[in-house]
Amino acid sequence: MSSLETSPERCEELAQSLAEIRDRVRTAASNDCPTLVAVSKYKPPSDILACYQLGQRDFGENYVQELVDKAEQLPDDIRWHFIGTLQSNKCKALASIPNIYAVQTIASTKAATALNKSIRSARTTPLYIFLQVNTSGEDAKSGLPPLTSAESAPESELVLLAKHVVTACPRLHLQGLMTIGSLTESLASSERGNQDFETLKQTRDVLQNVLRESSGEWGVDGRLMLSMGMSSDFEAALKAGSDVVRVGTGIFGARPKKT
Repeated sequence: MSSLETSPERCEELAQSLAEIRDRVRTAASNDCPTLVAVSKYKPPSDILACYQLGQRDFGENYVQELVDKAEQLPDDIRWHFIGTLQSNKCKALASIPNIYAVQTIASTKAATALNKSIRSARTTPLYIFLQVNTSGEDAKSGLPPLTSAESAPESELVLLAKHVVTACPRLHLQGLMTIGSLTESLASSERGNQDFETLKQTRDVLQNVLRESSGEWGVDGRLMLSMGMSSDFEAALKAGSDVVRVGTGIFGARPKKT
């Protein structure tokens, strides 16, 4: 069996899991067409190809080299989303992937500048960018502080980064904001609204108002997209208005620990 072949049993398992997640996404969605990103880190290319053959096109990876290796083996119309911590010295390798579609974890002007400079001139479309916001305030989480009010927004790190991407990074397109909510909020979201998701929505609204006062293109039809929700809380995220959800375990099953 080649590296891109998988057993009939595994194909059936993935088909059932993907169909179930798609149904749950459709049921929970508060907008017409949310994007389901299948998070495939540590999973073999054969699993990704099996989902691709079922019509899945958006896949997410956390590690640059793993993404580079998989992209070389898999169809070039896959839309790859990078969702891991991005180091500036990895930008060139990431930008070398012809079908890299979005980077969802930009949190500094240094990373944005490095990524913009690394994109090849032959690329005909901008690379979509999501700015990562630490809505839970947890030290272990990456991302910039959220925006709490319009008064404090102009000098905030997030606004300065957003303006930098829009005005100084022509090969990037600011698509929206991303967050990884706290586990506590995820577990409680079935009983009440998820505060981390509400914080990202508030941040989006404040940032949009700031950006509307300056020149440059961003978002989709004048609205910043929201990427929030994973396997444990994507339904709550969709009900709160998420445009992109990132689901791994729900589709591929538990991941082995990285060695």
